[in-house]
Amino acid sequence: MLLTISTTYNPATDLGFLLYKNPYSVQSFELSFGKAHVFYPEANEARCTAALLLDIDPIALVRGRKDKRGEGALQHYVNDRPYVASSFLSVAIAEVFGSALSGKSRERPDLAATPIPLIATISAIECRAGEEVLRRLFEPLGYAVEVTGHQLDETFSEWGASHYYSLKLEGTCTLHDLLTHLYVLIPVLDNDKHYWVGDDEVNKLLRHGEGWLAKHPDCELITRRYLRYKHHLAREALQRLADDDDLDPDLSEEKHANEEAAVERPLSLNERRLGTVIAVLKETGARRIIDMGCGEGRLVDRMMQEKEFSQIVGMDVSYRSLEIAQSRLKVERLPERQKERLQFIQGSLTYRDKRFSGFDAATCIEVIEHLDLPRLSAFERVLFEFAAPKAVIVTTPNSEYNCRFETLPAGQFRHRDHRFEWTREQFKSWANQVASRFNYKVRFLPIGDVDAEVGAPTQMGVFEK
Repeated sequence: MLLTISTTYNPATDLGFLLYKNPYSVQSFELSFGKAHVFYPEANEARCTAALLLDIDPIALVRGRKDKRGEGALQHYVNDRPYVASSFLSVAIAEVFGSALSGKSRERPDLAATPIPLIATISAIECRAGEEVLRRLFEPLGYAVEVTGHQLDETFSEWGASHYYSLKLEGTCTLHDLLTHLYVLIPVLDNDKHYWVGDDEVNKLLRHGEGWLAKHPDCELITRRYLRYKHHLAREALQRLADDDDLDPDLSEEKHANEEAAVERPLSLNERRLGTVIAVLKETGARRIIDMGCGEGRLVDRMMQEKEFSQIVGMDVSYRSLEIAQSRLKVERLPERQKERLQFIQGSLTYRDKRFSGFDAATCIEVIEHLDLPRLSAFERVLFEFAAPKAVIVTTPNSEYNCRFETLPAGQFRHRDHRFEWTREQFKSWANQVASRFNYKVRFLPIGDVDAEVGAPTQMGVFEK
């Protein structure tokens, strides 16, 4: 079985430092079920590919093993285990790429924590439930997924399609995240795990699923299949996921909701931001608008005052915020014609959702900085590829301006929940890359008074097709 990992990060050969494997030599490792070989089909500054080839010894696997009839069964020797990605590959990743799986790199620690362009290919993987399940597992994690099916036998087309697929995953993430996703999800697709599934497997699942599994839309399916449908173990794992993860963001949302507003209030920045967004929406000619991450509905409230906006949808992950928004707009008292213009929905910025499609414009106001950087690529695909409105308006703090806030200690973000705050150059670089990738044009507008040295307090990107 073969797994390849490629990158176009420059210099691409730094992949060797992340994997702790020299690109210019072939290395072999003894495993309990065979050998693993690591080599690099290509290694230059523009592109580097590392290959993990697993050579399973089917004889060694069953030596001394007998079936219920007392003799070694033929199926123990003649099967797909040497060729198809399975739990063996997951174990090999842990043993051969252990440091990279844990997110460590002695020579390149900063790079190990940096999202880089990565492509992973698996030559053959079994999925009896079909291509849809492969996409359900990997697409919510932000990958572009390419699935190629295979016939049972190309000579006898009447035999039909097999359950085997070639899988290609492409995304921008840390190598640690990619290996973690593969480590967990490959065994999910393996109905014949070679190891005993016991209590320690719960700990492995939770350790490697930290930060993403609890939020995955198919969390329960993944958990149950990974633990081979052992119900008592699956119940324990799901309960611990619910206890450890902040599945309900309402509490933290309420706790920190006023922090950013308190910092920016002397500039009346929120009012100026909303006014600019409304003006730009009118420029685009948008009539149907979705506010992604609408919070307590301040922008939605302003949009409802504009007659040219015929359909307005506010979306947020926090149910409590949506309740506050509906209370702010006094939805129950609105005239029927006004109610028909307005809708609130609960959803996630990082999971594909059919309800996000069909709008002229989408707004994402002071939201992206709340996303973990590895999940930003998932957001990009959800909004720009799948929802694909004609116009997208994104605003985010200008970190260069933070030094002008007297109440903000040096080095701190404007909001405790911000995962990052970008300089003007960093925001432009990200926006230009997104625009190029998804066939948009982008222009930039300042919001608030422009300081000659550090720019405006808020930066806006307007994406248009």
